[in-house]
Parts: sequence; structure tokens; C-alpha cells
Amino acid sequence: MVFEDFMHVAVRAFEAVGVLVLVFGSIAAFVMGASDVRRGEPAFTTIRRHLGRVILLGLEILIVADIILTITIDSTPESAITLGIIVLVRTFLSFSLEIELDGVLPWRRNGVRREIAGMTPDG
Repeated sequence: MVFEDFMHVAVRAFEAVGVLVLVFGSIAAFVMGASDVRRGEPAFTTIRRHLGRVILLGLEILIVADIILTITIDSTPESAITLGIIVLVRTFLSFSLEIELDGVLPWRRNGVRREIAGMTPDG
């Protein structure tokens, strides 16, 4: 097996893991939502929060596959531009999902956690 063949296998493996994370994570999110319904609680928030986290993880894994593909197999300017666009779109999606899930900009997250814990910004 030559290097390029091994890299094709690695790309397919990362893609498969990314898809499996999305599929099984989505199923798990709905199962958690169903358990909330059985307890008489609304399931929407639980399902939404867990689905968002699953999508974030799945996107990160799929980005790894795209990076490996572009760097090791298809290293042309066109593929690099395509990778850049894919990463930008996925980064925007990830950023948007994190704001939706946490309700705060990522760089302000620690300040919000300190406020929740009752700590002042001064220490």
C-alpha cells in the first residue's frame, strides 16, 4: 500500500467516523429527549442542545478529513481554495451553533461563568 492509498483510507475513516457521530449522536439526543418527556419535562431544549453539540463534533471530524484530503492527496490551488471555503462555512456554522447553545459569544463565556458562580471580574 502506497502513501496515497493509505491517506485515502484515512480520509474515508474520518468521514465515516464523522457521519457515525452525527447519526448515533442524533439518535442519542432524541432518546434523551424522550426520557425528558417520560418525566413530564419538555424535550425541545434537551434535544436541541445535544443535537447542536453532536453537529459541532461531527463538523470538526469532517474538517479533519477535508484537510487530510487537500494536503496529502489533492494538493492543487483549486482544492486548497475549496478547502478554505469549506472550512469558512463550517467555522461559521460552528460559531453560530456555539452562540445558539451557550447564548453568549465564545470569548465572553468565561466571564458569564464567573458571574453565574458569583465571582466579580476583579477576583
